[in-house]
Amino acid sequence: MTEGWPDAEAVPQGDLSGIPDGFQRLWTPHRMAYLQGDDRPPTSEAGPECPFCRAPGLDDDRGLVVARATHCFVVMNRYPYNTGHVLVCPYRHVALYPDLTVEETVELGELTQTAMRVLTKISRCTGFNIGMNQGAVAGAGIAAHLHQHVVPRWGGDSNFLPIIARTRALPELLEDTRTRISQAWPA
Repeated sequence: MTEGWPDAEAVPQGDLSGIPDGFQRLWTPHRMAYLQGDDRPPTSEAGPECPFCRAPGLDDDRGLVVARATHCFVVMNRYPYNTGHVLVCPYRHVALYPDLTVEETVELGELTQTAMRVLTKISRCTGFNIGMNQGAVAGAGIAAHLHQHVVPRWGGDSNFLPIIARTRALPELLEDTRTRISQAWPA
């Protein structure tokens, strides 16, 4: 018998409830909202159903807004891949990168650069994944409102959990991360 595992002959067939099995459980009930499609607008229209149209209208704490500029804003990803995962979004409800104005494109890039600097400063990350998924077939969870992902990375930050359990371990609450990032954001 392996340490922490029940003796197979001592367990009634099919009944393993409550029996220690050597695995530790990582409960992430907040992910169920994402898996069930909550916060995804029913249509591609702008308005209160779109979380990226809604967030700037809320106070920063409630909307998880990190920074605001003239044409774009930075918001925490509610379903992050890693701690510090932010999204840079235009205020305007636009789906595709070529549809951005020159001013929106420049500001989106500047905010992305600032996010990288701030995240490096506060979290000592050693790399980033940056990108946009354009269209639902490309993996965009909310395809109707363009948003650029800025995901900080560290050596060894990924393990088997995302592969076999579709789960990520995040060591800090979104609200706490938002506060640390927004406090470090240049005025």
